[in-house]
Amino acid sequence: MWVTTPSGQRKRKYVYGLDRETVHTKWIKLQNEAKDGPVSTAVPKVGPYLFWWLDEIVKPSLAPLTHKTYETFVRVHIEPYLGEKELNFSVREGQLWMNKLARTCQCCNQGKDARRPEEKQRCCAIGKCCSELLTLRSLNDIRACLRSALTYALVEELIKRNVMKLVKVKRSGERQQKRKKKRRWTTAEAKTFLVSAREDDDPFYSAYVLVIAMAMRKGEVLGLPTGAADEVDQVLDISYQLQRVGGRLLHRETKTATSDDVLPTPSIAATAIRLRRKQREVDRKEADVSWQESGLLFTTRHGTPIEPRNFNRSWDRRCEKAGVPKITVHDGRRSCASLLAELNVHPSVIMRILRHANMRVTMEIYTEISDEETRKALQQLSESLDF
Repeated sequence: MWVTTPSGQRKRKYVYGLDRETVHTKWIKLQNEAKDGPVSTAVPKVGPYLFWWLDEIVKPSLAPLTHKTYETFVRVHIEPYLGEKELNFSVREGQLWMNKLARTCQCCNQGKDARRPEEKQRCCAIGKCCSELLTLRSLNDIRACLRSALTYALVEELIKRNVMKLVKVKRSGERQQKRKKKRRWTTAEAKTFLVSAREDDDPFYSAYVLVIAMAMRKGEVLGLPTGAADEVDQVLDISYQLQRVGGRLLHRETKTATSDDVLPTPSIAATAIRLRRKQREVDRKEADVSWQESGLLFTTRHGTPIEPRNFNRSWDRRCEKAGVPKITVHDGRRSCASLLAELNVHPSVIMRILRHANMRVTMEIYTEISDEETRKALQQLSESLDF
């Protein structure tokens, strides 16, 4: 039958089947689609369309790290399974793909163990599958990537519905993993960490303070311009970040408008920033002609940006020297939120400090109350119920 395509042209579209009844059913369905609006006569395949979507839609409009993450999802998890299917694949096909993805060992699938030197191979390469499955978080992120691409295909009127909105994510054949309780520091542990760094003249002491006392992200700290801190008004402008993406170190604006803010600077942070500025000036004079001005507050001794992985290593070493539980830099930010919650700071204030757009994220992920505080609350309840 003749249909109108999304470009406004009139073209013939054919339906096929093994018998008259099947063809008639498809023909009636095609008629209904043509009445509802434009109909595409050629539906692209998933693989080519997703790579086009990455280059033309995601890369120009989203953050570089987001593009890199989506590219990995498409290349490793989506294209090998769905690449040859048309964009209008069925819900069943989508669900079967997701179920298979959930039970696929990623060490085997990506050849992780096989890439190791033969003498260091320990699992999948020697027939001892380690069952390295994707987490529920990763499965949801991969589904969200494909759902986003199909949403754009809907806008282009290449498909009639987004089947990924109907696909369920689950860990097949086993109990769903419980969310691991993130590690966090108590006030005493956080203080011990900072005191240790200050006494040893750790070059990253000031950065540690901003992570723990102001809940700043690693990239935001390393990306602070020299003029971000206003000592007169005692505020800090957080609007840039430093990230390594695809082999390049990028100094760019923060991911979302919500992440941008000008926060009041507490005394411990203001002091730390003054110390950092003095140290930066000392480094600049000692480097002399080898100094490379980057415009950043936190730099190497030669003025160049700090490699984020080196900051991670320094953080880990400081945890060991301070004798406190080893947590990640991001868990240090999380500790700030939890400690504020234990001080009975209002959730909306914590949300402002962490610069979140969603209160649920703030409360569920970042404000884990310590066992001691939980015990104290339950004891208070017990006493109130006692008779």
